[in-house]
Amino acid sequence: MIIKDEEYITKLINIANACINLGHWPSHFKMLTTVVIPKLNKTSYDSPKSFCSIVLLNTIDKLFKKKIGKRL
Repeated sequence: MIIKDEEYITKLINIANACINLGHWPSHFKMLTTVVIPKLNKTSYDSPKSFCSIVLLNTIDKLFKKKIGKRL
């Protein structure tokens, strides 16, 4: 719903443009979380291959990339 609100998108694009013009992308936008999930039916969990990692990116950063990509 957020990406369908033109006023909100315009504000996000203004923030992204300011960051690009300043040459600084805030570290908050680059934060991510990695979730490690054990794979099913493994006899041993001693090896990294026994796990699956999922990376969850910052939502604002995803919105920037999605909207900027559509406008290019």
